[in-house]
Amino acid sequence: MKYHTLIRQALIIDGSNTPGYVADVGVRDGRIEKIGDLSAARGEHEIEASGRVLAPGFIDVHTHDDTVVIRQPQMLPKLSQGVTTVIVGNCGISASPVSLRGDPPDPMNLLGKAEAFVYPRFIDYRSAVENAQPALNVAALIGHTALRSNHMDDLQRSATPTEIALMRVQLQESLEAGALGLSTGLAYASAFNADTDEVLQLSEELTAFGAVYTTHLRSEFEPVLEAMDEAFLIGRHAKAPVIISHLKCAGAGNWGRSPQLLASLEQAAKTHPVGCDCYPYAASSSTLDLKQVTDAFRITITWSTPHPEVGGRDLQDIAAEWDVSLMDAARRLQPAGAVYYGMDESDVQRILAHPLSMVGSDGLPEDPFPHPRLWGAFPRVLGHFSRDLGLFPLHTAVHKMTGLSAARFGLAGRGEIREGHWADLVLFDPLRVRDVADFKDPQRAAEGIDGVWINGVLSYQDGQANGQRAGQFLARSGDLRRGFDVLR
Repeated sequence: MKYHTLIRQALIIDGSNTPGYVADVGVRDGRIEKIGDLSAARGEHEIEASGRVLAPGFIDVHTHDDTVVIRQPQMLPKLSQGVTTVIVGNCGISASPVSLRGDPPDPMNLLGKAEAFVYPRFIDYRSAVENAQPALNVAALIGHTALRSNHMDDLQRSATPTEIALMRVQLQESLEAGALGLSTGLAYASAFNADTDEVLQLSEELTAFGAVYTTHLRSEFEPVLEAMDEAFLIGRHAKAPVIISHLKCAGAGNWGRSPQLLASLEQAAKTHPVGCDCYPYAASSSTLDLKQVTDAFRITITWSTPHPEVGGRDLQDIAAEWDVSLMDAARRLQPAGAVYYGMDESDVQRILAHPLSMVGSDGLPEDPFPHPRLWGAFPRVLGHFSRDLGLFPLHTAVHKMTGLSAARFGLAGRGEIREGHWADLVLFDPLRVRDVADFKDPQRAAEGIDGVWINGVLSYQDGQANGQRAGQFLARSGDLRRGFDVLR
């Protein structure tokens, strides 16, 4: 028997949240054909993997890679971490369906400038991804803010019945074309004035498809529990699974409340499919929001349109140099992006370790000086949190980035090392794997990632991309509610 790829004697951590076992894996025609003792078999490409872990390729469930997967399809920041699938369209912002009347509204500008938004229908976006053939697989959500910007002349109000009807048509068309579901970013000014009823009506389109509702909550600060209740209400109304994006206790006054948030999540999970994602850092990153300007914690500017020279500098230092208040400096920098050091490490660890949480990077590839999560989130979970801190065993870390994620988002044939599954694989050294990117030098590839295969094609080896691009567009497959029922 001869395989295209034969990986010998790896410690297989298969994504199912069970301890690993040593075996050989044979890959042919993009899929895992055989797992076991293949000592008598041969492969066109053979890898001796003794002492290393073979895991399913990591699934980044929370990205803003919508346009970069087309414009920079090599996707090195993710590929170098072992990520083989990205889910785009989070936080209410998506590249499609979008028809701009000017510059993209905040925070859609996180995805690029106006010329990046050329997909008036979701099927146009799907075709563009397929034609670009990125190095990674891509699955997509539909952004509520994107829909609002298509049909509303003023985003500082709730939509009219006519506007909601037009948004519903676009959402339905997108779901028919393979979108995973609807995302909202109700904390942002462009969606904050959308009342709950607007989202309830939109969410009704999810029901027939078994599609998912993901949300950047209306608040991650003091009213966070009320915001979670709103999310659960919307999910129950639509009979749609709910995923809370980057669950956190934001703001110094909110630190230590993670047990309350997780208790709320657990209570909701008793009667409805719910979960969350989180990133493994105690700092967030987004556009520079005047409502979040404070001297209670550090804020670093990642980009500024009128003052690009300040990227990477702290807001406090900029304000001191200009001899103005923090708020005046922030106004001068607009539009801009920022890293907010506004979380407590113990809250981050508690949420990350919870069985209902998945890992997502929330990286911003357009930022000239990005948060290090863009390059380091997944190795940080494996190295820092699992190996070094012992927050959870390695097989649980892998599960949070693979099997759990694939089930929640209905990515059939992905997320576990099983015979017949697609050969999205990552080979890493459990003793060496670590994130290298940090807040001072954020664009650095991780260490210890020895090989990454996408659909059976070796695309990254020994710290280098080889130019292969074998990614696919992944349409929603089946009813996403099933991915929660077996895991709760």
